[in-house]
Amino acid sequence: MPDRIAPLAVSAYTAASALGHGLTAHARALALGAGGLRPNDISSAPLPCWIGRVEGVEDAPLPAHLAGWECRNNRLAWLGLRQDGFVERVEAARERYGAHRVALMLGTSTSSIGATEEGYRRLGADGRLPADLRRPDIHAPHSLVAFVADALGLRGPCLTVSTACSSSAKVFASAERLIRLGLVDAAVVGGVDTLCDSVLFGFNALELVSPEPCRPFDAARRGISIGEAAGFALLERGEAAPTAPRLAGYGEATDAHHMSTPHPEGLGAELALRDALARAGLAAGQVDYINLHGTASLKNDEVEAALVGRAFAPRTRASSTKGLTGHTLGAAGILEAVIALLAMRDGVVPGNFGTRTPDPACGPSFAWQTEQRELRVVMSNSFGFGGNNACLVFARSEATA
Repeated sequence: MPDRIAPLAVSAYTAASALGHGLTAHARALALGAGGLRPNDISSAPLPCWIGRVEGVEDAPLPAHLAGWECRNNRLAWLGLRQDGFVERVEAARERYGAHRVALMLGTSTSSIGATEEGYRRLGADGRLPADLRRPDIHAPHSLVAFVADALGLRGPCLTVSTACSSSAKVFASAERLIRLGLVDAAVVGGVDTLCDSVLFGFNALELVSPEPCRPFDAARRGISIGEAAGFALLERGEAAPTAPRLAGYGEATDAHHMSTPHPEGLGAELALRDALARAGLAAGQVDYINLHGTASLKNDEVEAALVGRAFAPRTRASSTKGLTGHTLGAAGILEAVIALLAMRDGVVPGNFGTRTPDPACGPSFAWQTEQRELRVVMSNSFGFGGNNACLVFARSEATA
């Protein structure tokens, strides 16, 4: 088992999703169980499904000095950065430590591929991309991180993580290791993914997209609803923010069972969960709430429900919030980390929105309705294609003393 880590302060965090822009909008939606899914209105050809689209991206062009990075994904990143005073907190960290001592680690699954799709739809008679899209940097998987590094003026280690749906959870683990090894003093972590044809029609080809709003852990669930989101967090050593919530532990595992189907016994997921608790120095019984991966696909929910039932006591509350936001793919890890942090901050257990008839496989830990209770330790699960699994543990500062 891994050794316990020194908890890191989550000194700032923010998110933009179908629930709105910033922490206040997300906290309100979670408390009210107000979902953000809508009929698909973004694909280039009709596809009857529901999506979690972020409002206002079309009306938020990049400023002139960043215009070379223009695309939907980077627009959403820019929108997400300029909330809840996040840019100002990063600027203060950059001044305190130096631009070379702040790492940047972001997760994404498709980055700015939407711009590349547009370029191929608009190829000229000579077979070239249109002039306005002849910008090689936006047609690369590293586009997001390169853009954010430029926007924030960061010069430290810079990493794109693309491990499917666990991408922006695994960045927390990468950041902790860099800080523990003394290579940096702080890290900006997070992730961004936007809606585009590649994800909508790709997942539809896998027969995973539901024609109705997704219903995680419902006995008659029919598949996922795809969403988009941007989220960011600033990690520092504990003394930098004594009262801030803590990244107490993380676990990663790859079971490589199948390209898209989870291991039937949840092998990798359970290994990640156990390692996260070990690094936090906590027992499963001390976890108050788990934000589940809960995609509303048949196999994912079945495996995760069984894992919760065998690993946690009934007092631990658990729910999926993808019925509110949709599955935001490479941004799911950071979005649901932010949701878990808000749940702990506000003492609100989000209900498992969208479920009509709970799957009998779900045990007593499942919170079907929003609940009020004190939360000192929370977890967030992110399980991706190819068996890429990650679990994060967050705790109040006093719970890790």
